[in-house]
Amino acid sequence: MTIEHIRARALAIPVDKPTRMSNRDLNNRHYVLVEVTDDTGRTGTGYTYAGTAGGFLTKTAVDDLLAPVYLGADADDILGLWGRAYQETLLAGRRGAVIRALSALDIALWDLKAKRAGQPLARLLGGSTAPQPAYASGGYYRPDEGEWTEAIGREIAFNTAQGFTDHKIKVGGLPVAEDARRVAAAVEAIGGSGRLALDANNAYRSVREAQVAIEAFERAAGDIPLWWFEEPLSPEAIAGHAELASRIRTPVATGEIHQTRWEFRGLIEARAAAILQTDAGVVGGVTEWLRVAHTADSFGLQMAPHWHHNLHVHLTAAVANPLVVEYFALEKGIYNFELLLEPDTRLAYRDNQVFVPDRPGLGIEFDEDVVAKFEIGS
Repeated sequence: MTIEHIRARALAIPVDKPTRMSNRDLNNRHYVLVEVTDDTGRTGTGYTYAGTAGGFLTKTAVDDLLAPVYLGADADDILGLWGRAYQETLLAGRRGAVIRALSALDIALWDLKAKRAGQPLARLLGGSTAPQPAYASGGYYRPDEGEWTEAIGREIAFNTAQGFTDHKIKVGGLPVAEDARRVAAAVEAIGGSGRLALDANNAYRSVREAQVAIEAFERAAGDIPLWWFEEPLSPEAIAGHAELASRIRTPVATGEIHQTRWEFRGLIEARAAAILQTDAGVVGGVTEWLRVAHTADSFGLQMAPHWHHNLHVHLTAAVANPLVVEYFALEKGIYNFELLLEPDTRLAYRDNQVFVPDRPGLGIEFDEDVVAKFEIGS
C-alpha cells in the first residue's frame, strides 16, 4: 500500500476563560491534524498540540519538509519512514515544531495500519483493551473562579463527582506559601481517598528554589505523601532534576517536552526522574514513544504520559510499565481537543479509569463542521 495523499490542517481553539499556569497565560490551543491516505482510499489520522501559538508553523513543517519523504512510500514501512524523515530534519532542526510535525505523521500511519487491520491500536501493538488507570488533571490558575483554596476545593469535588480519586494541580504560579495553602486545600478535599500530584511547569530557577518549594508542599500535605513533583525545572536541566530527585522525598516526574529517544536517554542515565511523562505528540509519535517506554521499563521506570488521553490510552495498554493516563474533562475548557470530535467517539471514563475504544485505529472521528470553524491559515 502506497501513500497517495497527505493533508495537514492547523487549528486554534480559544480557552473559554482567563487561565494561566506557572509561567504563561493560556489563551488559545493550537493543534495540527494530519491525514494520510493510501492507494486504496483508506485514511489514517494523526495530530499534535503545537502550543498556544505555532500551529501554522507545525503545519508547514508537515507540508514542506516531511510530506515529500512520505508521499509514494510504502504505508507499512512506518519505522523506515520515521528514520528517513528524521534524517531529512537534519538542517531544519530536530526539535520543536519539526518533531511535533513528525509525531503527527507517525501517529496517522499507525492509525491507518490499525484501521486496515480492523483493530484498536492498542491491540495491534500487542496490548489488551482492558481499562487503564487514570487521574483527573487540572488545578490551573483562573482568577475569575474566586479565592484560590476555594477554587481548588470545588475542582476536586468536580473530579470526585466524575469518579476520579486521583488528581493533579498546578504549582509555581504563586508565592510558595500561597501555593502551599492550595496544596493543603486539595489534600483536605481529597480526604485520604486518593493521590495528589503537583505540576510546576518549569517554574523554579534552581534546584534550591525547587527544593524549598516541594518541602513546603510536603509540609502542607501533612502525613499524606505527594504522588509526584512534575517539571520543577527547565527541561534542559537534566542534571538539576537528578540532583533534586536525590534530595527530596516526593518522586520527580518529567519528560512531556523532551523529544526523541536520545533526550530520554539522558534523563534515564542521569536518574533525573522516577516517572516519565513522554508525550507521543511531542516525542516523535507512536514509534518513538514505544522505544522510550521499552527502554524505561528496562530501568524500572513507569510511564505516565502527558495529555492526549485519546491516544495514550492505547499506548499504556500496549506496554509493560504503565502508571496512569492523564485525563482532562472537556467541561473544564483546558485541554479542549475533544471539542473537535464526534461526541460518541470521545474517551469514556469511570471509576478512576479510562476505556480503550473498541473501534479500529485510535477510535476517534472528527466533526468536520467544528474542525472547519477553528481552522487557521488555510
